[in-house]
Order: sequence, then C-alpha cells, then structure tokens
Amino acid sequence: MCGRYAASRAPEDLVSLFGVEKWEPSETLAPDWNVAPTKLVPVVLERPLKGQDAGDGRPVRQLRPLKWGLVPSWATSPEGAARMINARAETVHEKPSYRRAFAARRCLLPADGYYEWVTGKDERRLEEEGRRKRPRKQPYFVTPADGSVFAMAGLYEFWRDRTLPEDHPQAWWATCTVLTTEAETAPLAVGPAEGPRSLADIHPRMPLMLTPDRWDAWLDPANTAPESLLAPPPEGLMRAYPVSTDVSNVRNNGPELEKELAAPEEGTLF
Repeated sequence: MCGRYAASRAPEDLVSLFGVEKWEPSETLAPDWNVAPTKLVPVVLERPLKGQDAGDGRPVRQLRPLKWGLVPSWATSPEGAARMINARAETVHEKPSYRRAFAARRCLLPADGYYEWVTGKDERRLEEEGRRKRPRKQPYFVTPADGSVFAMAGLYEFWRDRTLPEDHPQAWWATCTVLTTEAETAPLAVGPAEGPRSLADIHPRMPLMLTPDRWDAWLDPANTAPESLLAPPPEGLMRAYPVSTDVSNVRNNGPELEKELAAPEEGTLF
C-alpha cells in the first residue's frame, strides 16, 4: 500500500514538468516531507474550466490541491475517506467505489517518493518469542533512482455535503486516491548495503508509477482500456534506502526525513 509519502517540489516546477496550463498561486501548498491520509496534496488533472475561464470547454491540465482519501460522489458521509487512500489497480475499473472515477476522473499525484516500514529480523524474533508485542519497524524511502519526479496514478472525485447550502465554502469536497499494484521482485536499481533487495522485500504492494510517456494517456478520459492504462511500470527504475524513524510520527516534517542512513537503525536490521 501507500500510506505515507513526500511531495516537496515547488508548484512552478510541477507546472513545468507536467505541462500544466492552469493553477492558482493562492492554492499553493507548502512542501511536505510527511504526507499522511486526509492531508491536502498537489494533484495534476484535466477537466474543463468553469466560469469566466471556461473558454471553449476543452479539458485543461490543472494543478489543484485535493484531500487524500477518496469520497465517492454517492457516499452519504465523508467518514470513510481515511480508509480509501489506495485503490487496487487490478480491480479499480470494477469496484463501485472507483469505477466511475476510473472512467472519467484520473489524475497524477506528484511525489519525491514514498515510505514503507519493514520489521527487522531481530524484532521479528522477539515478537515470535513473545518478548515484544509491538516490534520496532525500520522505515525505507523508495524513490526514482535518477532523481526524477515520482508520478503516482490516482483518481479523484467530488462529493456534495447536502447539509450545507450550495454556496458554502465547504459544501463540496474534492478528494483523491492512489492506485497500487504488485511490488516489483526484480533487484532495485540501487539497493541499501544491507536490507531489502527488491521492492517486494519491503512490501507486497507499491504505488502504480507512471513514466512521463504515459501521463497524457492516463489523464485523457477518452482512453478507457484497463489493460494499457493499468500496466505496471518498467522494472529497475527505483532505489530504496533506510531513513530515520522520526518519519513514523506524522507531526515530524522536514527534508531531513528523506535523508539516507548508512544502515538501518539499531534493533531494526532487515
């Protein structure tokens, strides 16, 4: 799964990287090295503009802040948003919660990379022996080996809060989810000196990464073939390395959370 990631690039960089035509500087989000569910996150999407900027009604590529945790348009309340941060690529086009969004509201979530936690061998042994109920876990940061943007495939939805008047600023919720796929079993492009050798060693699932040559097709609602849209990324593009357990606390935030450790922290060896 993907439950925590980093998104620190400036909006100007994202506008250039993704060919964004429309964004509001007033909606700029601060860099976030510890993105957690229900936070606002930068999202690239295509849809016609409204109001004075509507123009010819063609889809316009936009950079917008959306809440992470999808609320289906038909939901009676937004209470389940925190549980819908991920959607399985294998079934997203069939599940009632996601299939309408998959058909017409696909998006990209730009990231530096994502975090996953691994229980070390010493901790697993202590847990098996009953000497530790909550084993310590070593976080790893997974990111493109070449330093490029990590574009995660996503879906977005709009939900109307019927308890509020139409013109209320909180009457509409714009939410999103990250698609996941089976983690790669191939060796990492760059792996840690000691620790997991593949993404599957870290976690059985990973975000569905889209390389730049697939961005246009993913954002175009005219493309609806699941087989091509949901194909896994090429193998061998990623690296993973241990980072400080400080990232485990959602209140911690800063570029130091992405800093590579020479080895896993004591007691958390893979």
